[in-house]
Amino acid sequence: MTTHAPTADQTADASASGPFVGSVADLHEVRATDPRRVARLLAARRRRPLLPPDGRLMIVACDHPARGALAATGRPTAMADRHEVLARLVTALGRPGVDGVLATADVLEDLLLLGALEGKVVFTSMNRGGLAGSAYEMDDRMTGYDVRGTIESGFEGAKMLTRIDLDDPGTLRTLETQAAAVSELNRAETIAMVEPFMSSRRDGKVVNDLSPDAVIKSVAIAQGLGASSAFTWLKLPVVEEMERVMRSTTLPTLLLGGDPTGHPEVVYRSWESALAQPGVRGLMVGRTMLFPHDDDVAAAVDTAVGLVR
Repeated sequence: MTTHAPTADQTADASASGPFVGSVADLHEVRATDPRRVARLLAARRRRPLLPPDGRLMIVACDHPARGALAATGRPTAMADRHEVLARLVTALGRPGVDGVLATADVLEDLLLLGALEGKVVFTSMNRGGLAGSAYEMDDRMTGYDVRGTIESGFEGAKMLTRIDLDDPGTLRTLETQAAAVSELNRAETIAMVEPFMSSRRDGKVVNDLSPDAVIKSVAIAQGLGASSAFTWLKLPVVEEMERVMRSTTLPTLLLGGDPTGHPEVVYRSWESALAQPGVRGLMVGRTMLFPHDDDVAAAVDTAVGLVR
């Protein structure tokens, strides 16, 4: 897939709200010579309500690289080329029915400069300190956005990965830190998106337990974080017995896609079934959409949008 500039429609939108760059290649010059442009564009960004009229959300996720996780659909370094990643994101965000994006500051600010965040819902990624494969992976500290940065940027919410290992003391620090972030986000009436897993180490590798009972247990822990849950949402994996899983919470929920290895049609059927459950508001998926097996980003995104809507 070749790197390309924003679409003509996106360029037209840019003229109304600020000096966007014309291509991914131009980001190098702007970042070196005009870093304050980020703040100017954030202040002028065209925003929208969190939920569209149908009450459903299709969010593209791209916060994996900040944890050193560059693999996608069997390709170990698929996300290593930032120009390629941004081109795929611009394509995805330009498809009809795509509501927004989840990412770290480096990615979001590139997209902002490209004009791709206009009229989009934006979720920031907070804790990226649990680097993939590290000895301290479960001690997942807040090394990405903080609450203040999310609010000052005018974004709609912040997401935190919540891996819970009952045998790892680092989990307690993670939960304490995230509880404080959930409280602060709720007080600011900003979405706190919690993504919980029951996790453990097997042969030195962190593995998430995707059994229904484990997911339900993770939900019970995650939804109790913080001094309020009024603005708390969940991000949950698609597993077996999703009807039972969704009966464990009343919080709005988006489904994650992960990095599936099965046939795309099987994956899509599982998403379709899970999306029909009460409380599920849509999808927040990344590698499945950005790096599909056939490299047709637009087709993969359109299929996901069709399932959500």
